[in-house]
Amino acid sequence: MQSLYAKEISKLQSAEELFELLKEVQLDHPLCFYTLERCQQLFPLIEEINELKKEKNALILAHSYVHPDIIYTVADHTGDSFGLSMIAGHSEHSTLVFPSVRFMAETAKILNPTKMVIDPNPMGGCSLADSITAVEVRKLKALHPDFTFICYINTTAEVKAECDVCVTSSNVYKIIENIPSKKLFFLPDTLMGKNLQEFIESRRLNKILKVFEKGSCYVHEEFDVETIHLLKHSHKNLTILAHPECSPSVVAKAQVVGSTTGLMDHLKTHAKPGEKFLLLTECGIASRLKVERPDIELIGSCMVCKYMKSNHLEHIRDALLSPENYRVELDPNIQAKARKCLDEMFELSS
Repeated sequence: MQSLYAKEISKLQSAEELFELLKEVQLDHPLCFYTLERCQQLFPLIEEINELKKEKNALILAHSYVHPDIIYTVADHTGDSFGLSMIAGHSEHSTLVFPSVRFMAETAKILNPTKMVIDPNPMGGCSLADSITAVEVRKLKALHPDFTFICYINTTAEVKAECDVCVTSSNVYKIIENIPSKKLFFLPDTLMGKNLQEFIESRRLNKILKVFEKGSCYVHEEFDVETIHLLKHSHKNLTILAHPECSPSVVAKAQVVGSTTGLMDHLKTHAKPGEKFLLLTECGIASRLKVERPDIELIGSCMVCKYMKSNHLEHIRDALLSPENYRVELDPNIQAKARKCLDEMFELSS
């Protein structure tokens, strides 16, 4: 989605005006908000970045999990990795700045090969994407030569290049149903794979699904059923929303299961004023909802992704000043194979 505040902030003339715009935005802690002093510190940096954006013909695409400093000041669009990559493809901007994690910037480059893609994050890892390598995929393929290999979008370009089709958290169930192969190997997310196995059994699909056993998102694997039971006991009529990277036992307790964007869209569209929700995903969505749906109540704590939160305004400024030091470069052969994997996803999810 287009950033709520980017256009307004580009017109601001002072730190005082910035404070009026951001004073209700919650930061990482429930008691932390933007102060006038903080806005006075940020304003020169925000002005510099917005000037550099014009000079470099750059578009800033911020994942929903990054810090509010980025989402509510310089980001042109905010959303999940796949949706932002698709927005980039329709943009006339020649430079794409993707504050997120490395695999997401790579996906943007795969889908936009003629554009300069900049990854400003110096700590752009991901516990899930880093859990498997292309070498491991090749070994698994040798052991299972008659299986179709499905990779989650949270993988490196090299891993995507070794797989047959990519999936996202928003289209994975549809693709599992539509894919003609009866023998499937899913990687790297073990918990999502177990959710898919239960989906196949519940739908009585004539398919065999093997799952990689070592991959998980350290944020989503921390949510547990005991916490859900405790909060539901304390808060009547509590609605549970979960990301499919959570464990099957957690997903089974949720009334709504969806991607980052799917959960956000559901709450923005369907939530009624005063309703109570437990949101089982990274804290970034909760921070956005405090601004975009202040009339609903979010119960319980969330988990912070240290990789996403390692993006900072200073990094974006530095990357725009010296883009050649931050640009995403992929081997042409790997890029072509990874694009084929993504194109197969488009075909099966259409």
